[in-house]
Amino acid sequence: MKVIRKASFVLLTLCILFSCGNKSKSEVTKNNEKEPKENAQTPNIVFILSDDQSWTDYGFMGNENIETPRLDKFASESLTFTRGYVPTPLCSPSLASIITGLYPKDHGILGNDKVYERVKDIKQRKKNRAEAYKPVITAFEKQTTLPDLLKEKGYLSFQTGKWWHGNHKVGGFDYGMTHGDPKRGGRHGDYGLEIGRKGLDTLNSYVDLALKKKKPFFLWYAPFLPHRPHNPPARLYEKYKKKTDSEHLAKYWAMCEWFDETCGELFDLFEDKGLTENTLFVYVCDNGWAQDPEKSGYLKHSKRAPFDMGIRTPIMYKWAGKIKPKMDSTTVVSSIDMVPTVLDVLNMEKPENLPGISVLKENELENREGIFGEVYAHDFDTIENSMYYNMAIFPPYKIIVPDPVRKKDEVVQLFNIDEDPFEEHNLATSHPEIVKELKQKIKAFRAK
Repeated sequence: MKVIRKASFVLLTLCILFSCGNKSKSEVTKNNEKEPKENAQTPNIVFILSDDQSWTDYGFMGNENIETPRLDKFASESLTFTRGYVPTPLCSPSLASIITGLYPKDHGILGNDKVYERVKDIKQRKKNRAEAYKPVITAFEKQTTLPDLLKEKGYLSFQTGKWWHGNHKVGGFDYGMTHGDPKRGGRHGDYGLEIGRKGLDTLNSYVDLALKKKKPFFLWYAPFLPHRPHNPPARLYEKYKKKTDSEHLAKYWAMCEWFDETCGELFDLFEDKGLTENTLFVYVCDNGWAQDPEKSGYLKHSKRAPFDMGIRTPIMYKWAGKIKPKMDSTTVVSSIDMVPTVLDVLNMEKPENLPGISVLKENELENREGIFGEVYAHDFDTIENSMYYNMAIFPPYKIIVPDPVRKKDEVVQLFNIDEDPFEEHNLATSHPEIVKELKQKIKAFRAK
């Protein structure tokens, strides 16, 4: 493992020394911490998040070009749902849903930026952006996150990687890599974005801290991978150049394998420390990505789009000896289920405002009719002024309803995603009764 870089070491030291310095939500809740109850289940919990990766881009999902051996093995050892979803196809609101268990309309993070004045001067533009986003962070800090809930069981919580919502303490984390200070370049992860790309040293130090304190821990591993910049190790790029004439595809494919390698490093780290058997690992991708073969960018039907290439992802749960491995290719689940499932594992009561379910309870899976999705503007204002699309996924059908104001030139789209997973055949005109029914479900969802 690489030697800890000086900057990372200094950052970790400051985090440990001053983690209670900010008078925030995490400080208040810390006063209510309880020691783990005797005989209670207190496995360590690890959320693994990939960033900008299509649901098709794994070996175990059938991709014939991209090699992901460590995640393939992980999938075989997990309760793996190949038809998982995130509620929205953009990173900031998607991450907020993962950590809170709420839909964007309820946690308030609708896009990546609050509407701000985009002046020509770059320095002033960044200042405007940061000032506009401050109220969003302040409001989000009032939300109850998974790290907040886990304090009842005595957990330490660590943030590494992508984190949009200011300082890591805003999310209830005890320690974290992200300072979130716009004056020092903080916006969507700052130092956190080094994890994975520059090794796992800080993450390793956090785990050792928890072991020293003899505390169960929650770890947020959200590396900036395979997200741009697509600058994979030369050995991987050369490998994939042999598979395609597109340098952009080759780089993206290589990035997917690079992310897979870092997951392997994480798994090995836990194995070396003897933690694998008592750790619940959960995997999800924040939003989809279809690489444009002609340039360094994504195709319009993926990221920021309401189609499955934007919101579908495998979701996996592994706890050796506790969760029976199964490859489930039919059941629809969502990232809003991750928090309720963790709470179920810990025998904790689910807050009434959480719409998700525990995927470990078969009766809840069987009784669920469907899930929902939302797409808002990248630079958002209010819900009413920023809405682009509403989606409802009630197998076998999925409906996409464009906003009548901001997407007035688009039509309602209905797909049988069981038979048409790439959404090529719009059935809306031939199934008006289903369109009507699903629109009513969306109306009820939005009224909650």
